[in-house]
Amino acid sequence: MVMAEAVFQVPQKIKFPEFNPFVLKDQELIQIYIDTFKPFSCEYNFSNLYAWQDAYKLSWTLYQERLLVYDEISQCAFMPLGKDFCPEELVILSLNMKNAGLTPEFSLVASGYLKKFSEIENYFIIKEEPDYAEYIYDVDKLCELTGKKLHKKRNLISQFKRTYPDFKVHPLKGEARHKALGLAQSLMFRGKRRSHTLDQEFGAMEISFDSFDQLGLEGLAITVGNKVVAFSVFSQLNHSTYDIQFEKSDMDFKGSAQVINHETAKFLKNKCQYLNREQDLGIKGLRQAKMSYDPEKLITMYRLIFAPPN
Repeated sequence: MVMAEAVFQVPQKIKFPEFNPFVLKDQELIQIYIDTFKPFSCEYNFSNLYAWQDAYKLSWTLYQERLLVYDEISQCAFMPLGKDFCPEELVILSLNMKNAGLTPEFSLVASGYLKKFSEIENYFIIKEEPDYAEYIYDVDKLCELTGKKLHKKRNLISQFKRTYPDFKVHPLKGEARHKALGLAQSLMFRGKRRSHTLDQEFGAMEISFDSFDQLGLEGLAITVGNKVVAFSVFSQLNHSTYDIQFEKSDMDFKGSAQVINHETAKFLKNKCQYLNREQDLGIKGLRQAKMSYDPEKLITMYRLIFAPPN
């Protein structure tokens, strides 16, 4: 396989235990790993890695021809991206990480890996991380909005269209992109207290917007008159799925949240089968909002905590 062979033609200087920040020139190499091994988690999306690296102190290296990402804030490495390591090989990596002064734990571990290697329990404690489960939706269902569960969404969209018949849908470019960032910034100050999570998200959004085209991002904006009232930012995660990385709406325009969700699904209908709307991070309101759209499934992630036998 040509692409798989290309993975291993990498500069010799990129090697564990030296970790590197994510820069735009790394995208081609890292994208080869993503295209070859097709991770389901949005965390491996290069544009996410690039945009959120400051917030989570993310860095990367190569270890035995696998892509290894380390999250300094969460004190763990992402499960290595490449051919599966057997548990004994993960033990060796854990020991090497420990010797390098890193916490020898792994996040973003899929249930399929745990089933494939049941003996992993001999070396690691398995911890489910429900707050980091990723919400997966069928794009056709989000377009059609049929059924009782989505009845309220249809009504809100209809109400918005009746109230604002002059609304328009635009590509997120030029002035619309600038106004979208302004909307996101204004939303940060509407709550009673500033949210650290929203501050971090806005920082990641600024980084994304600064390198929007280079990162392969796409987006839509909903306008009423000259005002952007909602927008979304997305990119391809794998052959069947797009990742919705940012989505904001002005609650003063009732139904705008449902309209941007619906218009994004319609725009992506012929490009993918699923939408990954990322995690709820344990935020109650966000969890309710994501569940209200009747997800096709939740991809539950696990963490491996190194606990070798005595």
